[in-house]
Amino acid sequence: MTYRFSRETLRTVRQVPLFAGLGDETLALLGRGAHERCCPRGTRLFAQGEPADRFYVVLDGWVKLYRDSPDGSECLVGLFSRGESFAEAAMFDRQGFPVNASVAEDARLMVFPAEPFLDTLLEHRALTLNLLANLTGMLRALVLQLDQLTNQSTHQRLAAFLLSLCPDGAAHATVCLPCDKMLIAARLGMKPESFSRAMARLRGLGVRCERNCVHLEDLPALRLFARGGETRPQPACPGLNGAGCGSPLSSRPMT
Repeated sequence: MTYRFSRETLRTVRQVPLFAGLGDETLALLGRGAHERCCPRGTRLFAQGEPADRFYVVLDGWVKLYRDSPDGSECLVGLFSRGESFAEAAMFDRQGFPVNASVAEDARLMVFPAEPFLDTLLEHRALTLNLLANLTGMLRALVLQLDQLTNQSTHQRLAAFLLSLCPDGAAHATVCLPCDKMLIAARLGMKPESFSRAMARLRGLGVRCERNCVHLEDLPALRLFARGGETRPQPACPGLNGAGCGSPLSSRPMT
């Protein structure tokens, strides 16, 4: 069965590097057998070692990938939101899922079963070259992320992360974050207290946080700062909202 994407879903799927530049008919072919799934927070999507017979695109919400440590804690591997895909590499190598995945915040997902997806690639070999090129782009993005972790300040990393959640070319935006901000801190390679200080110091660039909503009032200035421009955030109290010392960073453990 060929999946017919809604306009909203199509816009989101087009943000995924794996599908960059593909036409509507091609996306419809690759969507054979695909279906949407709504999952509440805490839903386990797959466990390490299970057959990698599917991959996912996040339409809304947040999903975390993690490994279980010997002491019973979680080691975060990745955090994915709207317009991002995960588990496709495991699907291609058929070695099973290398990590666990669960929903970090209520999510709406597009699930692509492996068999019809791979069958479509065999039937239309030109697609394979396109997807290989797009996978290379994903690898370059990972290299950029590693560069950010090693060469950018905590403030710049947070600024770049917030910008990644905003529409291209927008002058201002409001984005929603997971309730447990420890997840984002882990993704950005910083401690929770460092995340809290970085968020507060970005107030000088028009960043205001109210609970889980972040209001970004001057995206051009934030982009300049994230690129290493001369604009610098002003000192601020290490709270999370825009009025003095705001609510503290969530101390709820990852679930």
